[in-house]
Amino acid sequence: MKLDEITHLINTDPFVQELTAAPIPARLAYIGIDGHPRVIPVSYLWNGTHFVFASPPDWYKIKSIVAHPEVAFTVDTTDFPPLILSVRGTAEVLFDQGLPEEYVEASRRIVGEDKMPDWERAVRAENRNMALVRITPTWIKVVDFVSRYPGPTPS
Repeated sequence: MKLDEITHLINTDPFVQELTAAPIPARLAYIGIDGHPRVIPVSYLWNGTHFVFASPPDWYKIKSIVAHPEVAFTVDTTDFPPLILSVRGTAEVLFDQGLPEEYVEASRRIVGEDKMPDWERAVRAENRNMALVRITPTWIKVVDFVSRYPGPTPS
């Protein structure tokens, strides 16, 4: 699939829309500086062209992604049958971003609207400087068990 096809799918597929709007972190896979694979949860958002998340610039995952920009992640539900979005892509790290609005918005789904005002006030008071990670998707797989990998049909 080409980038414009991937972007179109992400922007229009109802199952992808459901997953990217849900309070589910992405489980990001990357290669550490030591050459070993890692998987961690991250609060992310889709901005229409890239998946983005932010992190303090000196954290291990940022240093690792700068060294090894090829990443993968999944966003999936835990109910049955699961909805699954798997993505591979190339990450670009932008430094000296202050507190990116993308970080705040990505956190909103995970933190929850009821706790968000206190969380946001505390985060903004810290005057954080974050690195913004933009992932350009190069491959995508959606499993919904309805139109892709359908389950058995009732008799």
